[in-house]
Amino acid sequence: MRNPVTLDTFKAILGLSVVASLAATISALLIEVPVWATFIGWIAFFTRGITARDGAINLTCVLIGLVIGIAAAFASAALTPYLGALTITLVVLLATFLLLSLGLLPVINNLTGFFLGLVCYFASHLPPTLDTFVELAMASALGVLGGLVASLVQKRLSGPEGPAGDVSITHP
Repeated sequence: MRNPVTLDTFKAILGLSVVASLAATISALLIEVPVWATFIGWIAFFTRGITARDGAINLTCVLIGLVIGIAAAFASAALTPYLGALTITLVVLLATFLLLSLGLLPVINNLTGFFLGLVCYFASHLPPTLDTFVELAMASALGVLGGLVASLVQKRLSGPEGPAGDVSITHP
């Protein structure tokens, strides 16, 4: 059941918006990483739990996805001279099999996080290098940190009667 619209609801939404704005500003102006990649981390934070521990697990999954994306790019470059257009079939099959298999791990098993990392790498159109990994990892980490701060702000501003992490707007 959704909560009715209250002043606390709007305060929480404003708090979340301010945190998102700060994360984007820090990404763009201070550490010069792609803002969209920061929001990959933000999304990952909210995929499972809203605690620092869950955020760390989700970030780890994103980073694993980044590594697999970079490895897939290397594999594509190596296999294309031999397989041509069919390279994508083999590389996607192997990457997907690996990511889905990692979902069987006991703790570090957030499939959404794995795929967000993979997509983050391929959406960047950056070369498969350590610098690329560091840049996208920093952006994702900032996004996860922003998500954690946002969840804490939301909890504080949503008022004592509302459950933490449940800011929703409904029409009467």
